[in-house]
Amino acid sequence: MRVLYLSLAIVVADQISKFYIKGISIPFLNIKFEGMYFGESIPVIGDFFKITFTENPGIAFGFDPGSDFKLFISVFSLVASIGLLIYLFTVRNKSLSLKLAIALILGGAVGNVIDRMFYGLIYDYAPLFYGKVVDFFDFDFFNFSIFGRSYDRWPIFNIADAAVSVGVLILLFFYKHHEAEDKKSNDLLAESDDGEDSSEKISGTIQNDLNKGSDNDEADKGKEISV
Repeated sequence: MRVLYLSLAIVVADQISKFYIKGISIPFLNIKFEGMYFGESIPVIGDFFKITFTENPGIAFGFDPGSDFKLFISVFSLVASIGLLIYLFTVRNKSLSLKLAIALILGGAVGNVIDRMFYGLIYDYAPLFYGKVVDFFDFDFFNFSIFGRSYDRWPIFNIADAAVSVGVLILLFFYKHHEAEDKKSNDLLAESDDGEDSSEKISGTIQNDLNKGSDNDEADKGKEISV
């Protein structure tokens, strides 16, 4: 499945960008990059678009359900990623749009799962599964409220989040096409089942006729010819 290369590319790009923002130190390779300090913001297009280093301890839109649910969120994200990989294998013969959408969502999910699982250990601030997701894309779109919180800017996100969002949009945009494709597949399967049933009926009829012919031959053999 070549679309898995897309998932891999998303994971690699996502992790490189996060190491660049947060910084990374690998002593045995003599690699040390400071990155940005937490909360630092670098204007790219005025106040509209900035690179702002922040970390998300919870789920989407910075919603934090608390440390009691942190392990559940991390494990669920891992299981969901595995489920997406399996599902991508099952739809390998379906339309390209569906495979691209699932590949994008899979790449994004794995990118953030790595943060949640390992970043606490890599940066020595939390145990396994208790890491925080690194975010840095900061846009000023419009004000809105969600999960009981108000935002004067769009919630800061990362490459993995963007990949998941694009994948979901593709699924929504091609929803009718995917629905029609599933219906066609089900119809073909039903026709195949009907064809197998018809073949069994024909075979049964032929076998019955052969049995009857055999019985008649046996009966004829038992008759005497009168002269």
